[in-house]
Amino acid sequence: MMKLSLPDWTLHPARLAKGPQGEITLPDEIPATVPGSVHTDLLAADLIPDPMVGQNELGQFWIGESDWTYRSTLPSFPLDADGNPHDRVDLVCDGLDTVASLAVGDPASEGASLGRVANMHRRHRFDVTGHEGEVLSIAFESPVRAANRMAQQLRPRHHDYPHPYNAIRKMACSFGWDWGIATATSGIWRDIRLEAWSTARLARVLTDARPVGDPSAPGRQGCPGEVTVRVQVERAGDDTDLLVRATVGAFTSEATIPAGHNEASLTVTLDEVALWWPVGHGDPALYDSTITLHRADTGSDARPDRELDRDERRLGFRTAEWRITPDEHGIGMALHVNGRLVEVRGVNWIPDDPFPHRTTRGQLAAQFGHALAANLNLVRIWGGGVYESEDFYDLADELGLLVWQDFTFACAAYAEEEPLFSSIIAEARDNVARLGHRASLVLFNGNNENLEGAQDWGWSSTLDGHTWGERYYYTEFPAIVAELAPTVGYLPGSPWTPSGDGISSDLSLSPNEPTRGSMHSWATWNRLPATEYRRFRARFVAEYGWQAPPAWTTMQVFDDEITPTSPGTFVHQKAMSGNNNLTRGLLPNLALPTDLEAWHWALQWNQAEAIRLAIGWFRSLYPICTGNIVWQLNDCWPVISWSAVDGHGRAKPLLHAMAQANSPRLLTLQPIGGTDLSQGLRATLVNDTDSPVEGPLVVRRLSLSGEVLDDAEYPLRVEARAAATVELGRAFSAPSEASASREGEHPDPASDEMLVASIGRPDDRGYLRALWFFATPRASNLPRARYRVEVAADEVASQVIVTAETLVRDLTLLVDKANPTASVDSGMVTLLPGETHAFKVTGVLDTASAERALACLNDLVTDPR
Repeated sequence: MMKLSLPDWTLHPARLAKGPQGEITLPDEIPATVPGSVHTDLLAADLIPDPMVGQNELGQFWIGESDWTYRSTLPSFPLDADGNPHDRVDLVCDGLDTVASLAVGDPASEGASLGRVANMHRRHRFDVTGHEGEVLSIAFESPVRAANRMAQQLRPRHHDYPHPYNAIRKMACSFGWDWGIATATSGIWRDIRLEAWSTARLARVLTDARPVGDPSAPGRQGCPGEVTVRVQVERAGDDTDLLVRATVGAFTSEATIPAGHNEASLTVTLDEVALWWPVGHGDPALYDSTITLHRADTGSDARPDRELDRDERRLGFRTAEWRITPDEHGIGMALHVNGRLVEVRGVNWIPDDPFPHRTTRGQLAAQFGHALAANLNLVRIWGGGVYESEDFYDLADELGLLVWQDFTFACAAYAEEEPLFSSIIAEARDNVARLGHRASLVLFNGNNENLEGAQDWGWSSTLDGHTWGERYYYTEFPAIVAELAPTVGYLPGSPWTPSGDGISSDLSLSPNEPTRGSMHSWATWNRLPATEYRRFRARFVAEYGWQAPPAWTTMQVFDDEITPTSPGTFVHQKAMSGNNNLTRGLLPNLALPTDLEAWHWALQWNQAEAIRLAIGWFRSLYPICTGNIVWQLNDCWPVISWSAVDGHGRAKPLLHAMAQANSPRLLTLQPIGGTDLSQGLRATLVNDTDSPVEGPLVVRRLSLSGEVLDDAEYPLRVEARAAATVELGRAFSAPSEASASREGEHPDPASDEMLVASIGRPDDRGYLRALWFFATPRASNLPRARYRVEVAADEVASQVIVTAETLVRDLTLLVDKANPTASVDSGMVTLLPGETHAFKVTGVLDTASAERALACLNDLVTDPR
């Protein structure tokens, strides 16, 4: 097998739509970069402004409404090792976006057709033997017009956003989303190359790595391992016996594929393997594997050890099972890895760039670093994006981050008729085969919110009996996963309400029933305050989120003169009624500031507080609730959104709040009755570690000035990977009762009191603390914050050391205001009088800049501006 890249690509306008100012004029030939896209080639040639900045997006819709052609010349291969031409030369396309015709030969006469493609999510291969040296043309049809045409051909079906993204197999959010820029891209977005081969090649390799026996057996450090290897070959002729050799670690197995046959299966058995564990549970052990294809001839001139093709990958030995179990609380949904229940602390993932070809391994590593810093252990790849890259899965495998991969279907009804049906099935088989061996991949999920849409959103009124995708989610996809990736779980959709058998759906209930399976919580944010998260005794929460602006420096690209209602701000706020929801969600906690910087900090604080509250509540229900997945980790451009990390890679305060609430050992104070505060409070300790935690639990009632008003101790011991709860006594129940017991001394404890629950001493490594404020911030008597600031810096890093003189609530260093390239390790830190916190900064700050960048909740209460 030999591989060559294609050189010197050019981009050619084929049919240009009109722009906002009328006719568009472009050069006939534009230098192109592959992998790439039309937008990024136009941007590199200075033919368009950056679509991420200001209102530029609005003037670039014509790009997606135009046709474009990419051209290159097919290079010639050297002869093979015996001095002969190769039997076959293939053009291999890992990603073409999206509807395109391929041809070789003279472009003026349209050349000889290779074929037509219409699926961004598939790999394609074309025989170009004998065409070396000829021009390759890939003509892309406007995705906007292609989707419109297919929508009419297949019959229009419901889709949540204006363009019929569900009519073609393209990244849905390419047409825009409630956080995403509309680009409607075209281009060669993944690798394209020539592959020359003789005799045979590996057309498909499937590897299923499993531990042998019970991996959860007490005291077991390792166990035997087994790798099943299934190989499918493509031949240039049928008259040759082939040999497949599989090596995993130090162990090898071989199998022969007789002439005329194309498949083989073999097993590699390892005496002992270290298990692959998710982060927080052990090491993510990986083993190198190599599968090679050889001729098996034994004649005098045969070369049986000559390698024809090879596949190299890294494998992890683990089991992954999603247990759907009826119990007295409903029907649970729980992930078990190697037999152990894993509390899922997850985050949703969208494409990291609207032009996915630009996403580098370094960017992914930085985002995964944010995920680990936030104490997350699972990333859910959302269904309106793409099946993620090898770099993404390599990093997840290496770091021990679990991955939930949606099939690429989101918020729409999808036709089950041709030509879409065959394309979708081929796409599913291609990607399940490509990704199914990954140790980090524990779930293929049928779709995002389509089960809910079909049942609860009134689709039936417009479907008129036509298909909506049910066959994919309940029949085709589970069969494909079972065949090609048997070590990966499958669920039909998210959210999903299972029936008692744990397999089928319960159609008598909403797919978003909280007490069964998985739920998405969007009434909170869209209509209800964040305290309503406590209404749900959920089993598994796969989506919920709260919006906020990006970092201050990132937000400067919105407009020349930014206000919450400036034109550029609205271009960078894609959610319907988004700004109204921001205000409505803030007012229960704080007055709406009129100063822009105060407005920005208030909304960032409110996002962080809402999600910190929600994570704390859902985790406090463990093991009734076994997982929560926040929407969303990342952004693909600078935008007001639900992300924890903005489109320029800057962490919002939300990321630091997530790190606190996702701590492996979490102490949290919660109302016993959820949204009903009359039943008092409970303290819950969730211990997601391998060692027990033992109290005592100390609870103190403090005035906001720091005076101790009441205290008590409670015995508490929590075993490893468990949770325990203490219901607090009368002295620590509703403020009204506390007020009655001390009438005249503290007439309004709701505004002037707080609870502090703790285990251990503040200087102990295992110290745990939880806070409860009886009043909302705007109704509280928070003092004007006073603190001392010291900065210690060297050439690359700084420490900002803050010592509180008063109660300082949710102190945060908005570090980009002091240094736009800096990052900070923590935020949303509450200090009692006399306490100190050191912010560790990557980047250089001085005292004056650090003081300007510090913000706390007190500022928004005592000086709301």
